[in-house]
Amino acid sequence: MIDMKGKVAVVTGAARGLGRAYAVHLAKHGAQVVAGDVRDCDETVSEITQAGGDAISLNLDVGDTSSCEAMASAAVDKYGRIDALINNAALYGGLASAKANELEEEEWQRVMNVNVTGVWRCAKVVIGPMKEAGGGSIVNIASLAAMHGLANGAHYATSKAAVVGLSRTLARELGRYWIRVNSVAPSAVMTEGTSEFMGDRLEKAKEAIASGQSLRRNLETDDLVGTVLFLASDASKFVSGQTIMVDGGTHFL
Repeated sequence: MIDMKGKVAVVTGAARGLGRAYAVHLAKHGAQVVAGDVRDCDETVSEITQAGGDAISLNLDVGDTSSCEAMASAAVDKYGRIDALINNAALYGGLASAKANELEEEEWQRVMNVNVTGVWRCAKVVIGPMKEAGGGSIVNIASLAAMHGLANGAHYATSKAAVVGLSRTLARELGRYWIRVNSVAPSAVMTEGTSEFMGDRLEKAKEAIASGQSLRRNLETDDLVGTVLFLASDASKFVSGQTIMVDGGTHFL
């Protein structure tokens, strides 16, 4: 049984899709949730509070250092501590789909600033509060693309590979403070972002992805939440530096 009672969890990219699901399920298991996004998170918070949970909504731009610092300060001011960070915010839906030699450098840098540096920024600002709390858990959302490659998506795949490397490095640095750092690497999950990224290729892509899996159906949002909850909670209190593939058995580490 996952128990997050007494824990404060920050979820980035919490306005929709996977981020919203993580926030809602963390609250269902007892966590006080800080939901941050460049989009409005009021619907996420409303779903949590209507079910009897406790959450606040923040405007959070992980591409901006001051915004990340303000997020951590607001979480501590409201709840007194930070125990878990779900580093979910990333550029995905709406990205340019192009061969590596055809990508614009501006697009490449935009992805790295959010998907890599944004993950580092958010981790950086919660380390102090987690030390004061006596430990914590950082869960960074990577992707199957980091291991498998993604044709016409070199910027996205590279950014997610960097997330894995960052997670392993942070795990080595922060273990002495009982701060655990892990990454989760899903296949394409059927969210708004996937629909936006795939566009008119979506149905063919879904069929190709599922056919390459040992478990032959496409991933849905709820297929991810159990792994994230496990890593965020004390149920995984001796797990750190790991990358857990949630991809229906596509890639074996």
